[in-house]
Amino acid sequence: MILSRAPTRITLGGGGTDLESYYSKYGGFLIAGAINKYCTILANRRFYESIRLSYSEMEVVDKIDEIQHRIFKAALRLMDITAGIELHSTADVPASSGLGSSSTFTVALLNALHTYKRDYVTQRQLAEEACKIEIGILGEPIGKQDQYMAAFGGLTCLTFEKNGDVLVEPLRISSDMLDQLENNLLLFFTGGERSASEILLDQDNKSKAEDAAMIQNLHKTKEIGLLTRKYLENGNVDIIGELFHEHWENKKKRSAGMSDPKIDECYDIALKNGAVGGKLIGAGGGGFLLFYCHNGCKPKLIGALQKAGLRWERFHFDRDGAKILVNT
Repeated sequence: MILSRAPTRITLGGGGTDLESYYSKYGGFLIAGAINKYCTILANRRFYESIRLSYSEMEVVDKIDEIQHRIFKAALRLMDITAGIELHSTADVPASSGLGSSSTFTVALLNALHTYKRDYVTQRQLAEEACKIEIGILGEPIGKQDQYMAAFGGLTCLTFEKNGDVLVEPLRISSDMLDQLENNLLLFFTGGERSASEILLDQDNKSKAEDAAMIQNLHKTKEIGLLTRKYLENGNVDIIGELFHEHWENKKKRSAGMSDPKIDECYDIALKNGAVGGKLIGAGGGGFLLFYCHNGCKPKLIGALQKAGLRWERFHFDRDGAKILVNT
C-alpha cells in the first residue's frame, strides 16, 4: 500500500503570469505558499486484473480506455500501468475552489504511481509530468503554478522563462516574519465552486491576440508579484495587505466574471472590519477569499464574515511539497 500526499496553494502575488500565452513573450513571475490542505492518493495492488478507481464516484474497468476520469486515465497511460491496481483519492478542499486542487491531485497521483513502479522521481519531474498531462494532453487553459507548488511546497518564488523553463526559489524570509505573515493571513470559503477554464481561456485568447488591456493588466500583476517578494524579503510584512488590495482591483478588470455581488459585499465587509486588503484566490468567480489583517482585528473580522455566511478555514504553510507518507 502506498499513501501519497501533495499540498494546495495560495498565491500571494503575480498569479496569472504563469500561462504560456503570456510568459512565452514577456516572462512571468509569481510568489505562492503551499498550505496544509491536501489531496491524498492511496494506491494498492489489486487482486484482480481490473482497475478500481474511487473518488467522488467509483469505477471498475478492464481497460484504461474505459476510464471516465480524465486525469486518472491520462496518468495511468503515461505511466504504462494497464491492470491490477486500485486508486483512491481524498481531498481537504472542494474541487474548483481556486486552491489548485486539480493539479495537486495530479501531482499526488503521479508520485503514487512512480512509487508503485519503484521509480525514483524528483519534484521537478513530478511538476513537469503534471503540466504535460493537464496542459499538453488534456488541453486545459491553465498555467504551471499549481503543479510546481504541489510538487515543491514551501513559500516559493516561481520565474517562468520565455522558453518554458521554471526557476524555483524559496522566499528568503526570517522565521519571525514567516510567523507574522501566517498569523495575519485569514482564509474564508465563499461557498461557491467554479470552473476556472472559461475565465482562463478568455485571458489566454486575449494574450495570444496581444490585447493591449490584458497585456498591461498582466504586466501590472507581475510587477505586484515582484514587489511582494521585495517587501517580504526586506521584512515589511504589513504592506502585503495593501498589495493584495491593489492586486484585486487590477485582477477584477480582466473579466466581468472575476467577481460577483456576494464576493464584492463580503470584501467590503472585510475592509470595514479590520482587513487591510485581500483578494480572491484562483482565476475568479468563487472559491476562497484571502485577507491580511493585524492580529488585534482578527476576532472582529472573522465574526463579521462568518455572520455574512463565509466559512473561516485555519491553515499553516506546508514546507514538504509532494510526499510519500506510507510505502509498505
